[in-house]
Amino acid sequence: MIISTALKEWAVAVEALSQGESCLLLRKGGIKESQGRFHAQASQVLLFPTFEHQKVELLKPDYQDRVQPVTSGWHPPSITIKAWADITHIFLTYDAEKVAALSAFHIWQPQLAEERLKWKAKQPLCVLLLRAYRLPEPMVIPWESAYGGCRSWIELADSVSVEARPERAAIREEAYQSQVAAIQKVLSA
Repeated sequence: MIISTALKEWAVAVEALSQGESCLLLRKGGIKESQGRFHAQASQVLLFPTFEHQKVELLKPDYQDRVQPVTSGWHPPSITIKAWADITHIFLTYDAEKVAALSAFHIWQPQLAEERLKWKAKQPLCVLLLRAYRLPEPMVIPWESAYGGCRSWIELADSVSVEARPERAAIREEAYQSQVAAIQKVLSA
């Protein structure tokens, strides 16, 4: 399959997804989203690392030293994309207790999850489950101004052919399905 749609996320979260340390993202949508709401624009996406809005204090301790603070508006001259993901599930919730119970499945401090839930309180928090796969070779692309801004989705100038090969999976199938079942149990309680 050929992919050119990318999902933007903190570089530390993209790395955790691509290394199999996490399979969950919490989203409400970027400021420049359609009607300010998060909508999945594709089910297979390249994982596009962002750097500007990463905040060390919002990460669990094991991830804090992986962030290099940058000034507002900073971006590297090129972006390295190491992985793609199949978005296998999207759950919606307004429930703070359920969001708190998801803590074991993501890299953020409870404060970030709470803030994302409370922001635009009339909209549900989107809980995305992603099955990530490493690319055979990292894809290095030059930065373009179209990639900037507070939006979740971008179309890359270049596309890449991907294949869901077990040896490139960040998480083995059985382990992924086990995590999915555990997350579903939390969200359906």
